[in-house]
Order: sequence, then structure tokens, then C-alpha cells
Amino acid sequence: MKQPNILLILCDQFRWDCLSVMGHPTVETPNLDTLANEGALFTNAYTPAPSCVPARASLFTGMSPNQTGFIGYQDGTEWNFPNMLPEVLRNSGYQTHCVGKTHFFPQRKHCGFEGLESYEAWQVFGHHYVNDYHEWLADKTGKVMDELHHGLDDNSWNARPSTLPEELHNNTWVVTKGLEFLKKRDRTRPYFLNLSFHRPHPPIDPPQFYWDEYMKKECEQVPVGDWAAKHDKPVRGLDTWEGHLDEGKLRRTRLVYYAQIAHIDTQIGRLIRSLKYQGEMPDMIIFTSDHGEMLGDHHLFRKTYAYEGSAAVPCIIWTKDKAYRSKEETPIVLQDLYSTILGYANIPQPDYVDGCNLMPLLNHESQADVGKNIFDRKWIHGEHARCYSPDEAMQFMTDGKTKYIWFTHTGEEQLFDLEKDPYECHECSKDGAYKEVILEWRKRMIDYLATREEDHLSDGKELITGLLPVKRKGIHQ
Repeated sequence: MKQPNILLILCDQFRWDCLSVMGHPTVETPNLDTLANEGALFTNAYTPAPSCVPARASLFTGMSPNQTGFIGYQDGTEWNFPNMLPEVLRNSGYQTHCVGKTHFFPQRKHCGFEGLESYEAWQVFGHHYVNDYHEWLADKTGKVMDELHHGLDDNSWNARPSTLPEELHNNTWVVTKGLEFLKKRDRTRPYFLNLSFHRPHPPIDPPQFYWDEYMKKECEQVPVGDWAAKHDKPVRGLDTWEGHLDEGKLRRTRLVYYAQIAHIDTQIGRLIRSLKYQGEMPDMIIFTSDHGEMLGDHHLFRKTYAYEGSAAVPCIIWTKDKAYRSKEETPIVLQDLYSTILGYANIPQPDYVDGCNLMPLLNHESQADVGKNIFDRKWIHGEHARCYSPDEAMQFMTDGKTKYIWFTHTGEEQLFDLEKDPYECHECSKDGAYKEVILEWRKRMIDYLATREEDHLSDGKELITGLLPVKRKGIHQ
């Protein structure tokens, strides 16, 4: 049987709600909306650890952060995982190729990709690293222009238009190089292509056209919870993780972030139209992000939080042979995509992976072909070790309807009714109407963490306040 061609489109820091098909009042994503309307849109998709390194480790290994050992942001540790997704596919006959960001370490390690056209923004962890986009851009402009001319930082709320013409922007480069790969690929083999956009991760620097279009728009009201007063303080730096931006700056940040997404959507449309014209549409397209961006919600910025803006991600699965036209509410996590891709390609997966194959859910089957059974799932778990502040180290659980958060350093708990309050503006843990609900979710967290004896966060009877280390040895490293 012919093996399917698979396209994985991965973004960095793309919020769960920033698709017009999800009802967002400002951002316009007609190309992604079309994929979602023809395929399956997962409305309760989450990252297992909301920052780049641990999220991508889970996606490419099928393992939870507990298994990978990446329970927080962790540069400088070599990726020595067995059976990474591109490696398994390559060993099963696939031509594997990546354009864009990987965040693997050491930089330019291929981890199973036969071809890698690398862009790690401005991160350089050794003088041997070569950024393929920067080399391409220097060649195209005679070394006259680079993407740094706008003067923005890569973890900042500040925004301005790119100084580059649209055809030279990094978003455009990802699709340009992807189309070049598809034109020149080995047609005796199936392909697995990962197009990995660095944006909308800062710098928030869309091409001028998108800046102009989105700065004309009205900005929706920014959600601020009844629990968020502790973060209501002056913003004192460009790379802040908390604080109250004045209304004009926050409006600009949010609208231009949406403009960046609109440019990515346009480039995805360019890719799909080119493939349709050439009769080269892949058999499967998956679109997702490694984590979100708080974008000023609750006076917070960046990621690493359990809140929806940070922990929830967009996820679309489209296949050539079937139009699902469905919205799926079952909670899923990024490691499920590992199992789903291998299941769709009819390739066995290791028995230790945590992910579930999602295709039986879409096909209304009763049992999964590989991996754990998605129909047995009642909730998902996520976490992040200390990053900006030890007080923000957290564990969370959700079924997409209710979310329970436990802060491992302070012992604080939060409970949100996502059905009534999807932007988590009312904290319910001390609300008498939710007394039994919080007891139920706390018990789930106690029982789950008791299985992780090395963390000393639960004795099976109660949660034990403490700090998860930033680094730990993974189970299958």
C-alpha cells in the first residue's frame, strides 16, 4: 500500500483563539479556516509544557515532559531521544525535510531529518552554527539588508513593521524553501515535510502591508481576571513577562501580532494553492503551535503559564481522502500528533509513548490502531518548572471544560470554569458552588503526581509544596 505524504505546519507562540474559524473578532485566517472547515478543528488542544523546548520535545518524541525530562525551558542539553518522529519516518522509507525552527540541541542536529534548512532566529550557541535564512537573505540583498534592521527584540511586546519587502520576510522564506523541496524531492519515496514558522513569536514584525491593514482595526477588550491584581504593575522592560502596558501600546502589540498571523495564513494559502495547481497536495496536513502567547491577558506576556493564552494551542488535521468537517472537543496534547502521524502512515510506534492516535476519533472508530485509546481520555496534564519567577512554577489539568492549576512553589490553587469563562476571568477555587469540583480535581492531581515519586510533589494523600527542578533526567533519554 502506498505510504501517505505528510505535511506538518508548526508555528511558534500562536494562540489557540487566533483563528477566525474559532470566532476571533479581529484576526482573519481564511486559508487556515478552509483547512479547518474541510478537516477537523480541535477546540481543546494543549501543549504539555508551554515553552519551546519541552513542547517540541514532546511533539517529536510522543512522550510527556515527565518522560523526556524537559519539564521547563532548557537550552544546552543534547537531544538524545530514541525514535524521534522524523527518524522513525525516515527509517520507514520517508524522505524527511524541515524548513525553519527546530530548537534541537546542539543546533543543526538533524534528529532524523535528512534535510534541514535552519532558522533559530538570533540564538547562537556556538560559532559553528549557520542560520540558513540569514545566509539566503544576505545573498538576495548583496549583504545590504538583514532582519535586525528594525531593532526589535525576540522576546518583546514591542512591535513595528519589518524593513524587508514581503518576499524576503522569514514567513515567506519558509514557504519558498518548502516549495523548492517539494519540486526537487525524491519521487520514489513518500515525504514528511515540517514547515516550522518561527513567528508569531517575537519579534512582532509583519510586512508593511499587514501592519497597515491591522492598525486600522478595532482591538477587542483585553481579558483581566479578578485574580490578576498582583500582575498589575508598571512595565519596566521590553522583555517583561508581567505588567500593565498603557492602552495604546497594548493595542498596537495585539493588532500587530494578529497581522503577523495574517501573513503566515497568506503564506500557507500560497503553499496550498501551489500544491493544488501542481496536483501535489499531501495526503495529510497538520497545523499546530508549540504554545501560545499571553499578549497582555491578565497583565501577562510571553508563555510558561497554565492559562489558555499560553497553554492552549490551535490544532487542525486535514486529510486528502476524507472531509471531516468537524469540531472535536476531546482534550488533546502535542504528543498525540506523534501517534497520529505514525498511525496514519501505518507505522508501529514504541510502546512507551504517551500519545494517542487521533484518527479513530475522526473516523468514529471504537479502538485506536496504535498507541493508547483516545476514547478513554478524560483529562490532560501539563506543567512548567520555574522560569520568570519561582512562584509561577505550576502543574495543571483540564478536560476542556474545567481547569485546575496548582502552583508548586506557593501551594496556591486556581480553578476555572472554561465553559462559562473561556478567558479565565473569574477564579472559582474559593467559590462554595465549586467546593466538590475542586476536591475532585485536587484528588486527580494528587493521584497523578504520586506516580512520579522522584518529584516529591505528592504522597498519595496530599500535594506537597516545593519546586520542580528546571532540569531532570528523562525516562527514555
